[in-house]
Amino acid sequence: MTDEQLYAVVGGRGTLTAFEIYIKTSPERLWEAITDGEMRKRYSFGVGVESDWTQGSEYRAGVPGVVDISRGENVEVDPPRRLVQTFTALWSEDVKREGTTRVTWEIEPVGDDSCRLQVTHDQMGDDANSQLFGGWMMILSGLKTLLETGDDLTTPGSLMYANAGNWGGE
Repeated sequence: MTDEQLYAVVGGRGTLTAFEIYIKTSPERLWEAITDGEMRKRYSFGVGVESDWTQGSEYRAGVPGVVDISRGENVEVDPPRRLVQTFTALWSEDVKREGTTRVTWEIEPVGDDSCRLQVTHDQMGDDANSQLFGGWMMILSGLKTLLETGDDLTTPGSLMYANAGNWGGE
């Protein structure tokens, strides 16, 4: 499938990519994994996130002293159901030129013990740099692995910054 087949302008949202995954966990535990900096490091390339998780507050993601990954605003915060964030990528000059995009996390309980998680990354330009959205499947696979087994996914990409720094040790 080509990029043109995967990504299209939908309802004025700009180019978007959407991922859906099912995880055997509660909505509360999934929300915690998304918003807790230490848990986030375990499935997101070793990158932590810091915020107070209130509507209108700022967040930042990175490995202190090593790399800044992203920053943005928490536009909508509705635990444990929905988180909408602006997303400005910072890890390279190429992605910085892409400007601000949006990431929406939507959690829906399924059955007695599972959740459907949909992550939509939109408001990207027509020729968005694939680095903006290329890591989502590895991140979501790591999230699923962590919540269902308690183990970290050990692919080389998921371990990229795993031992690079300690979040909060600034």
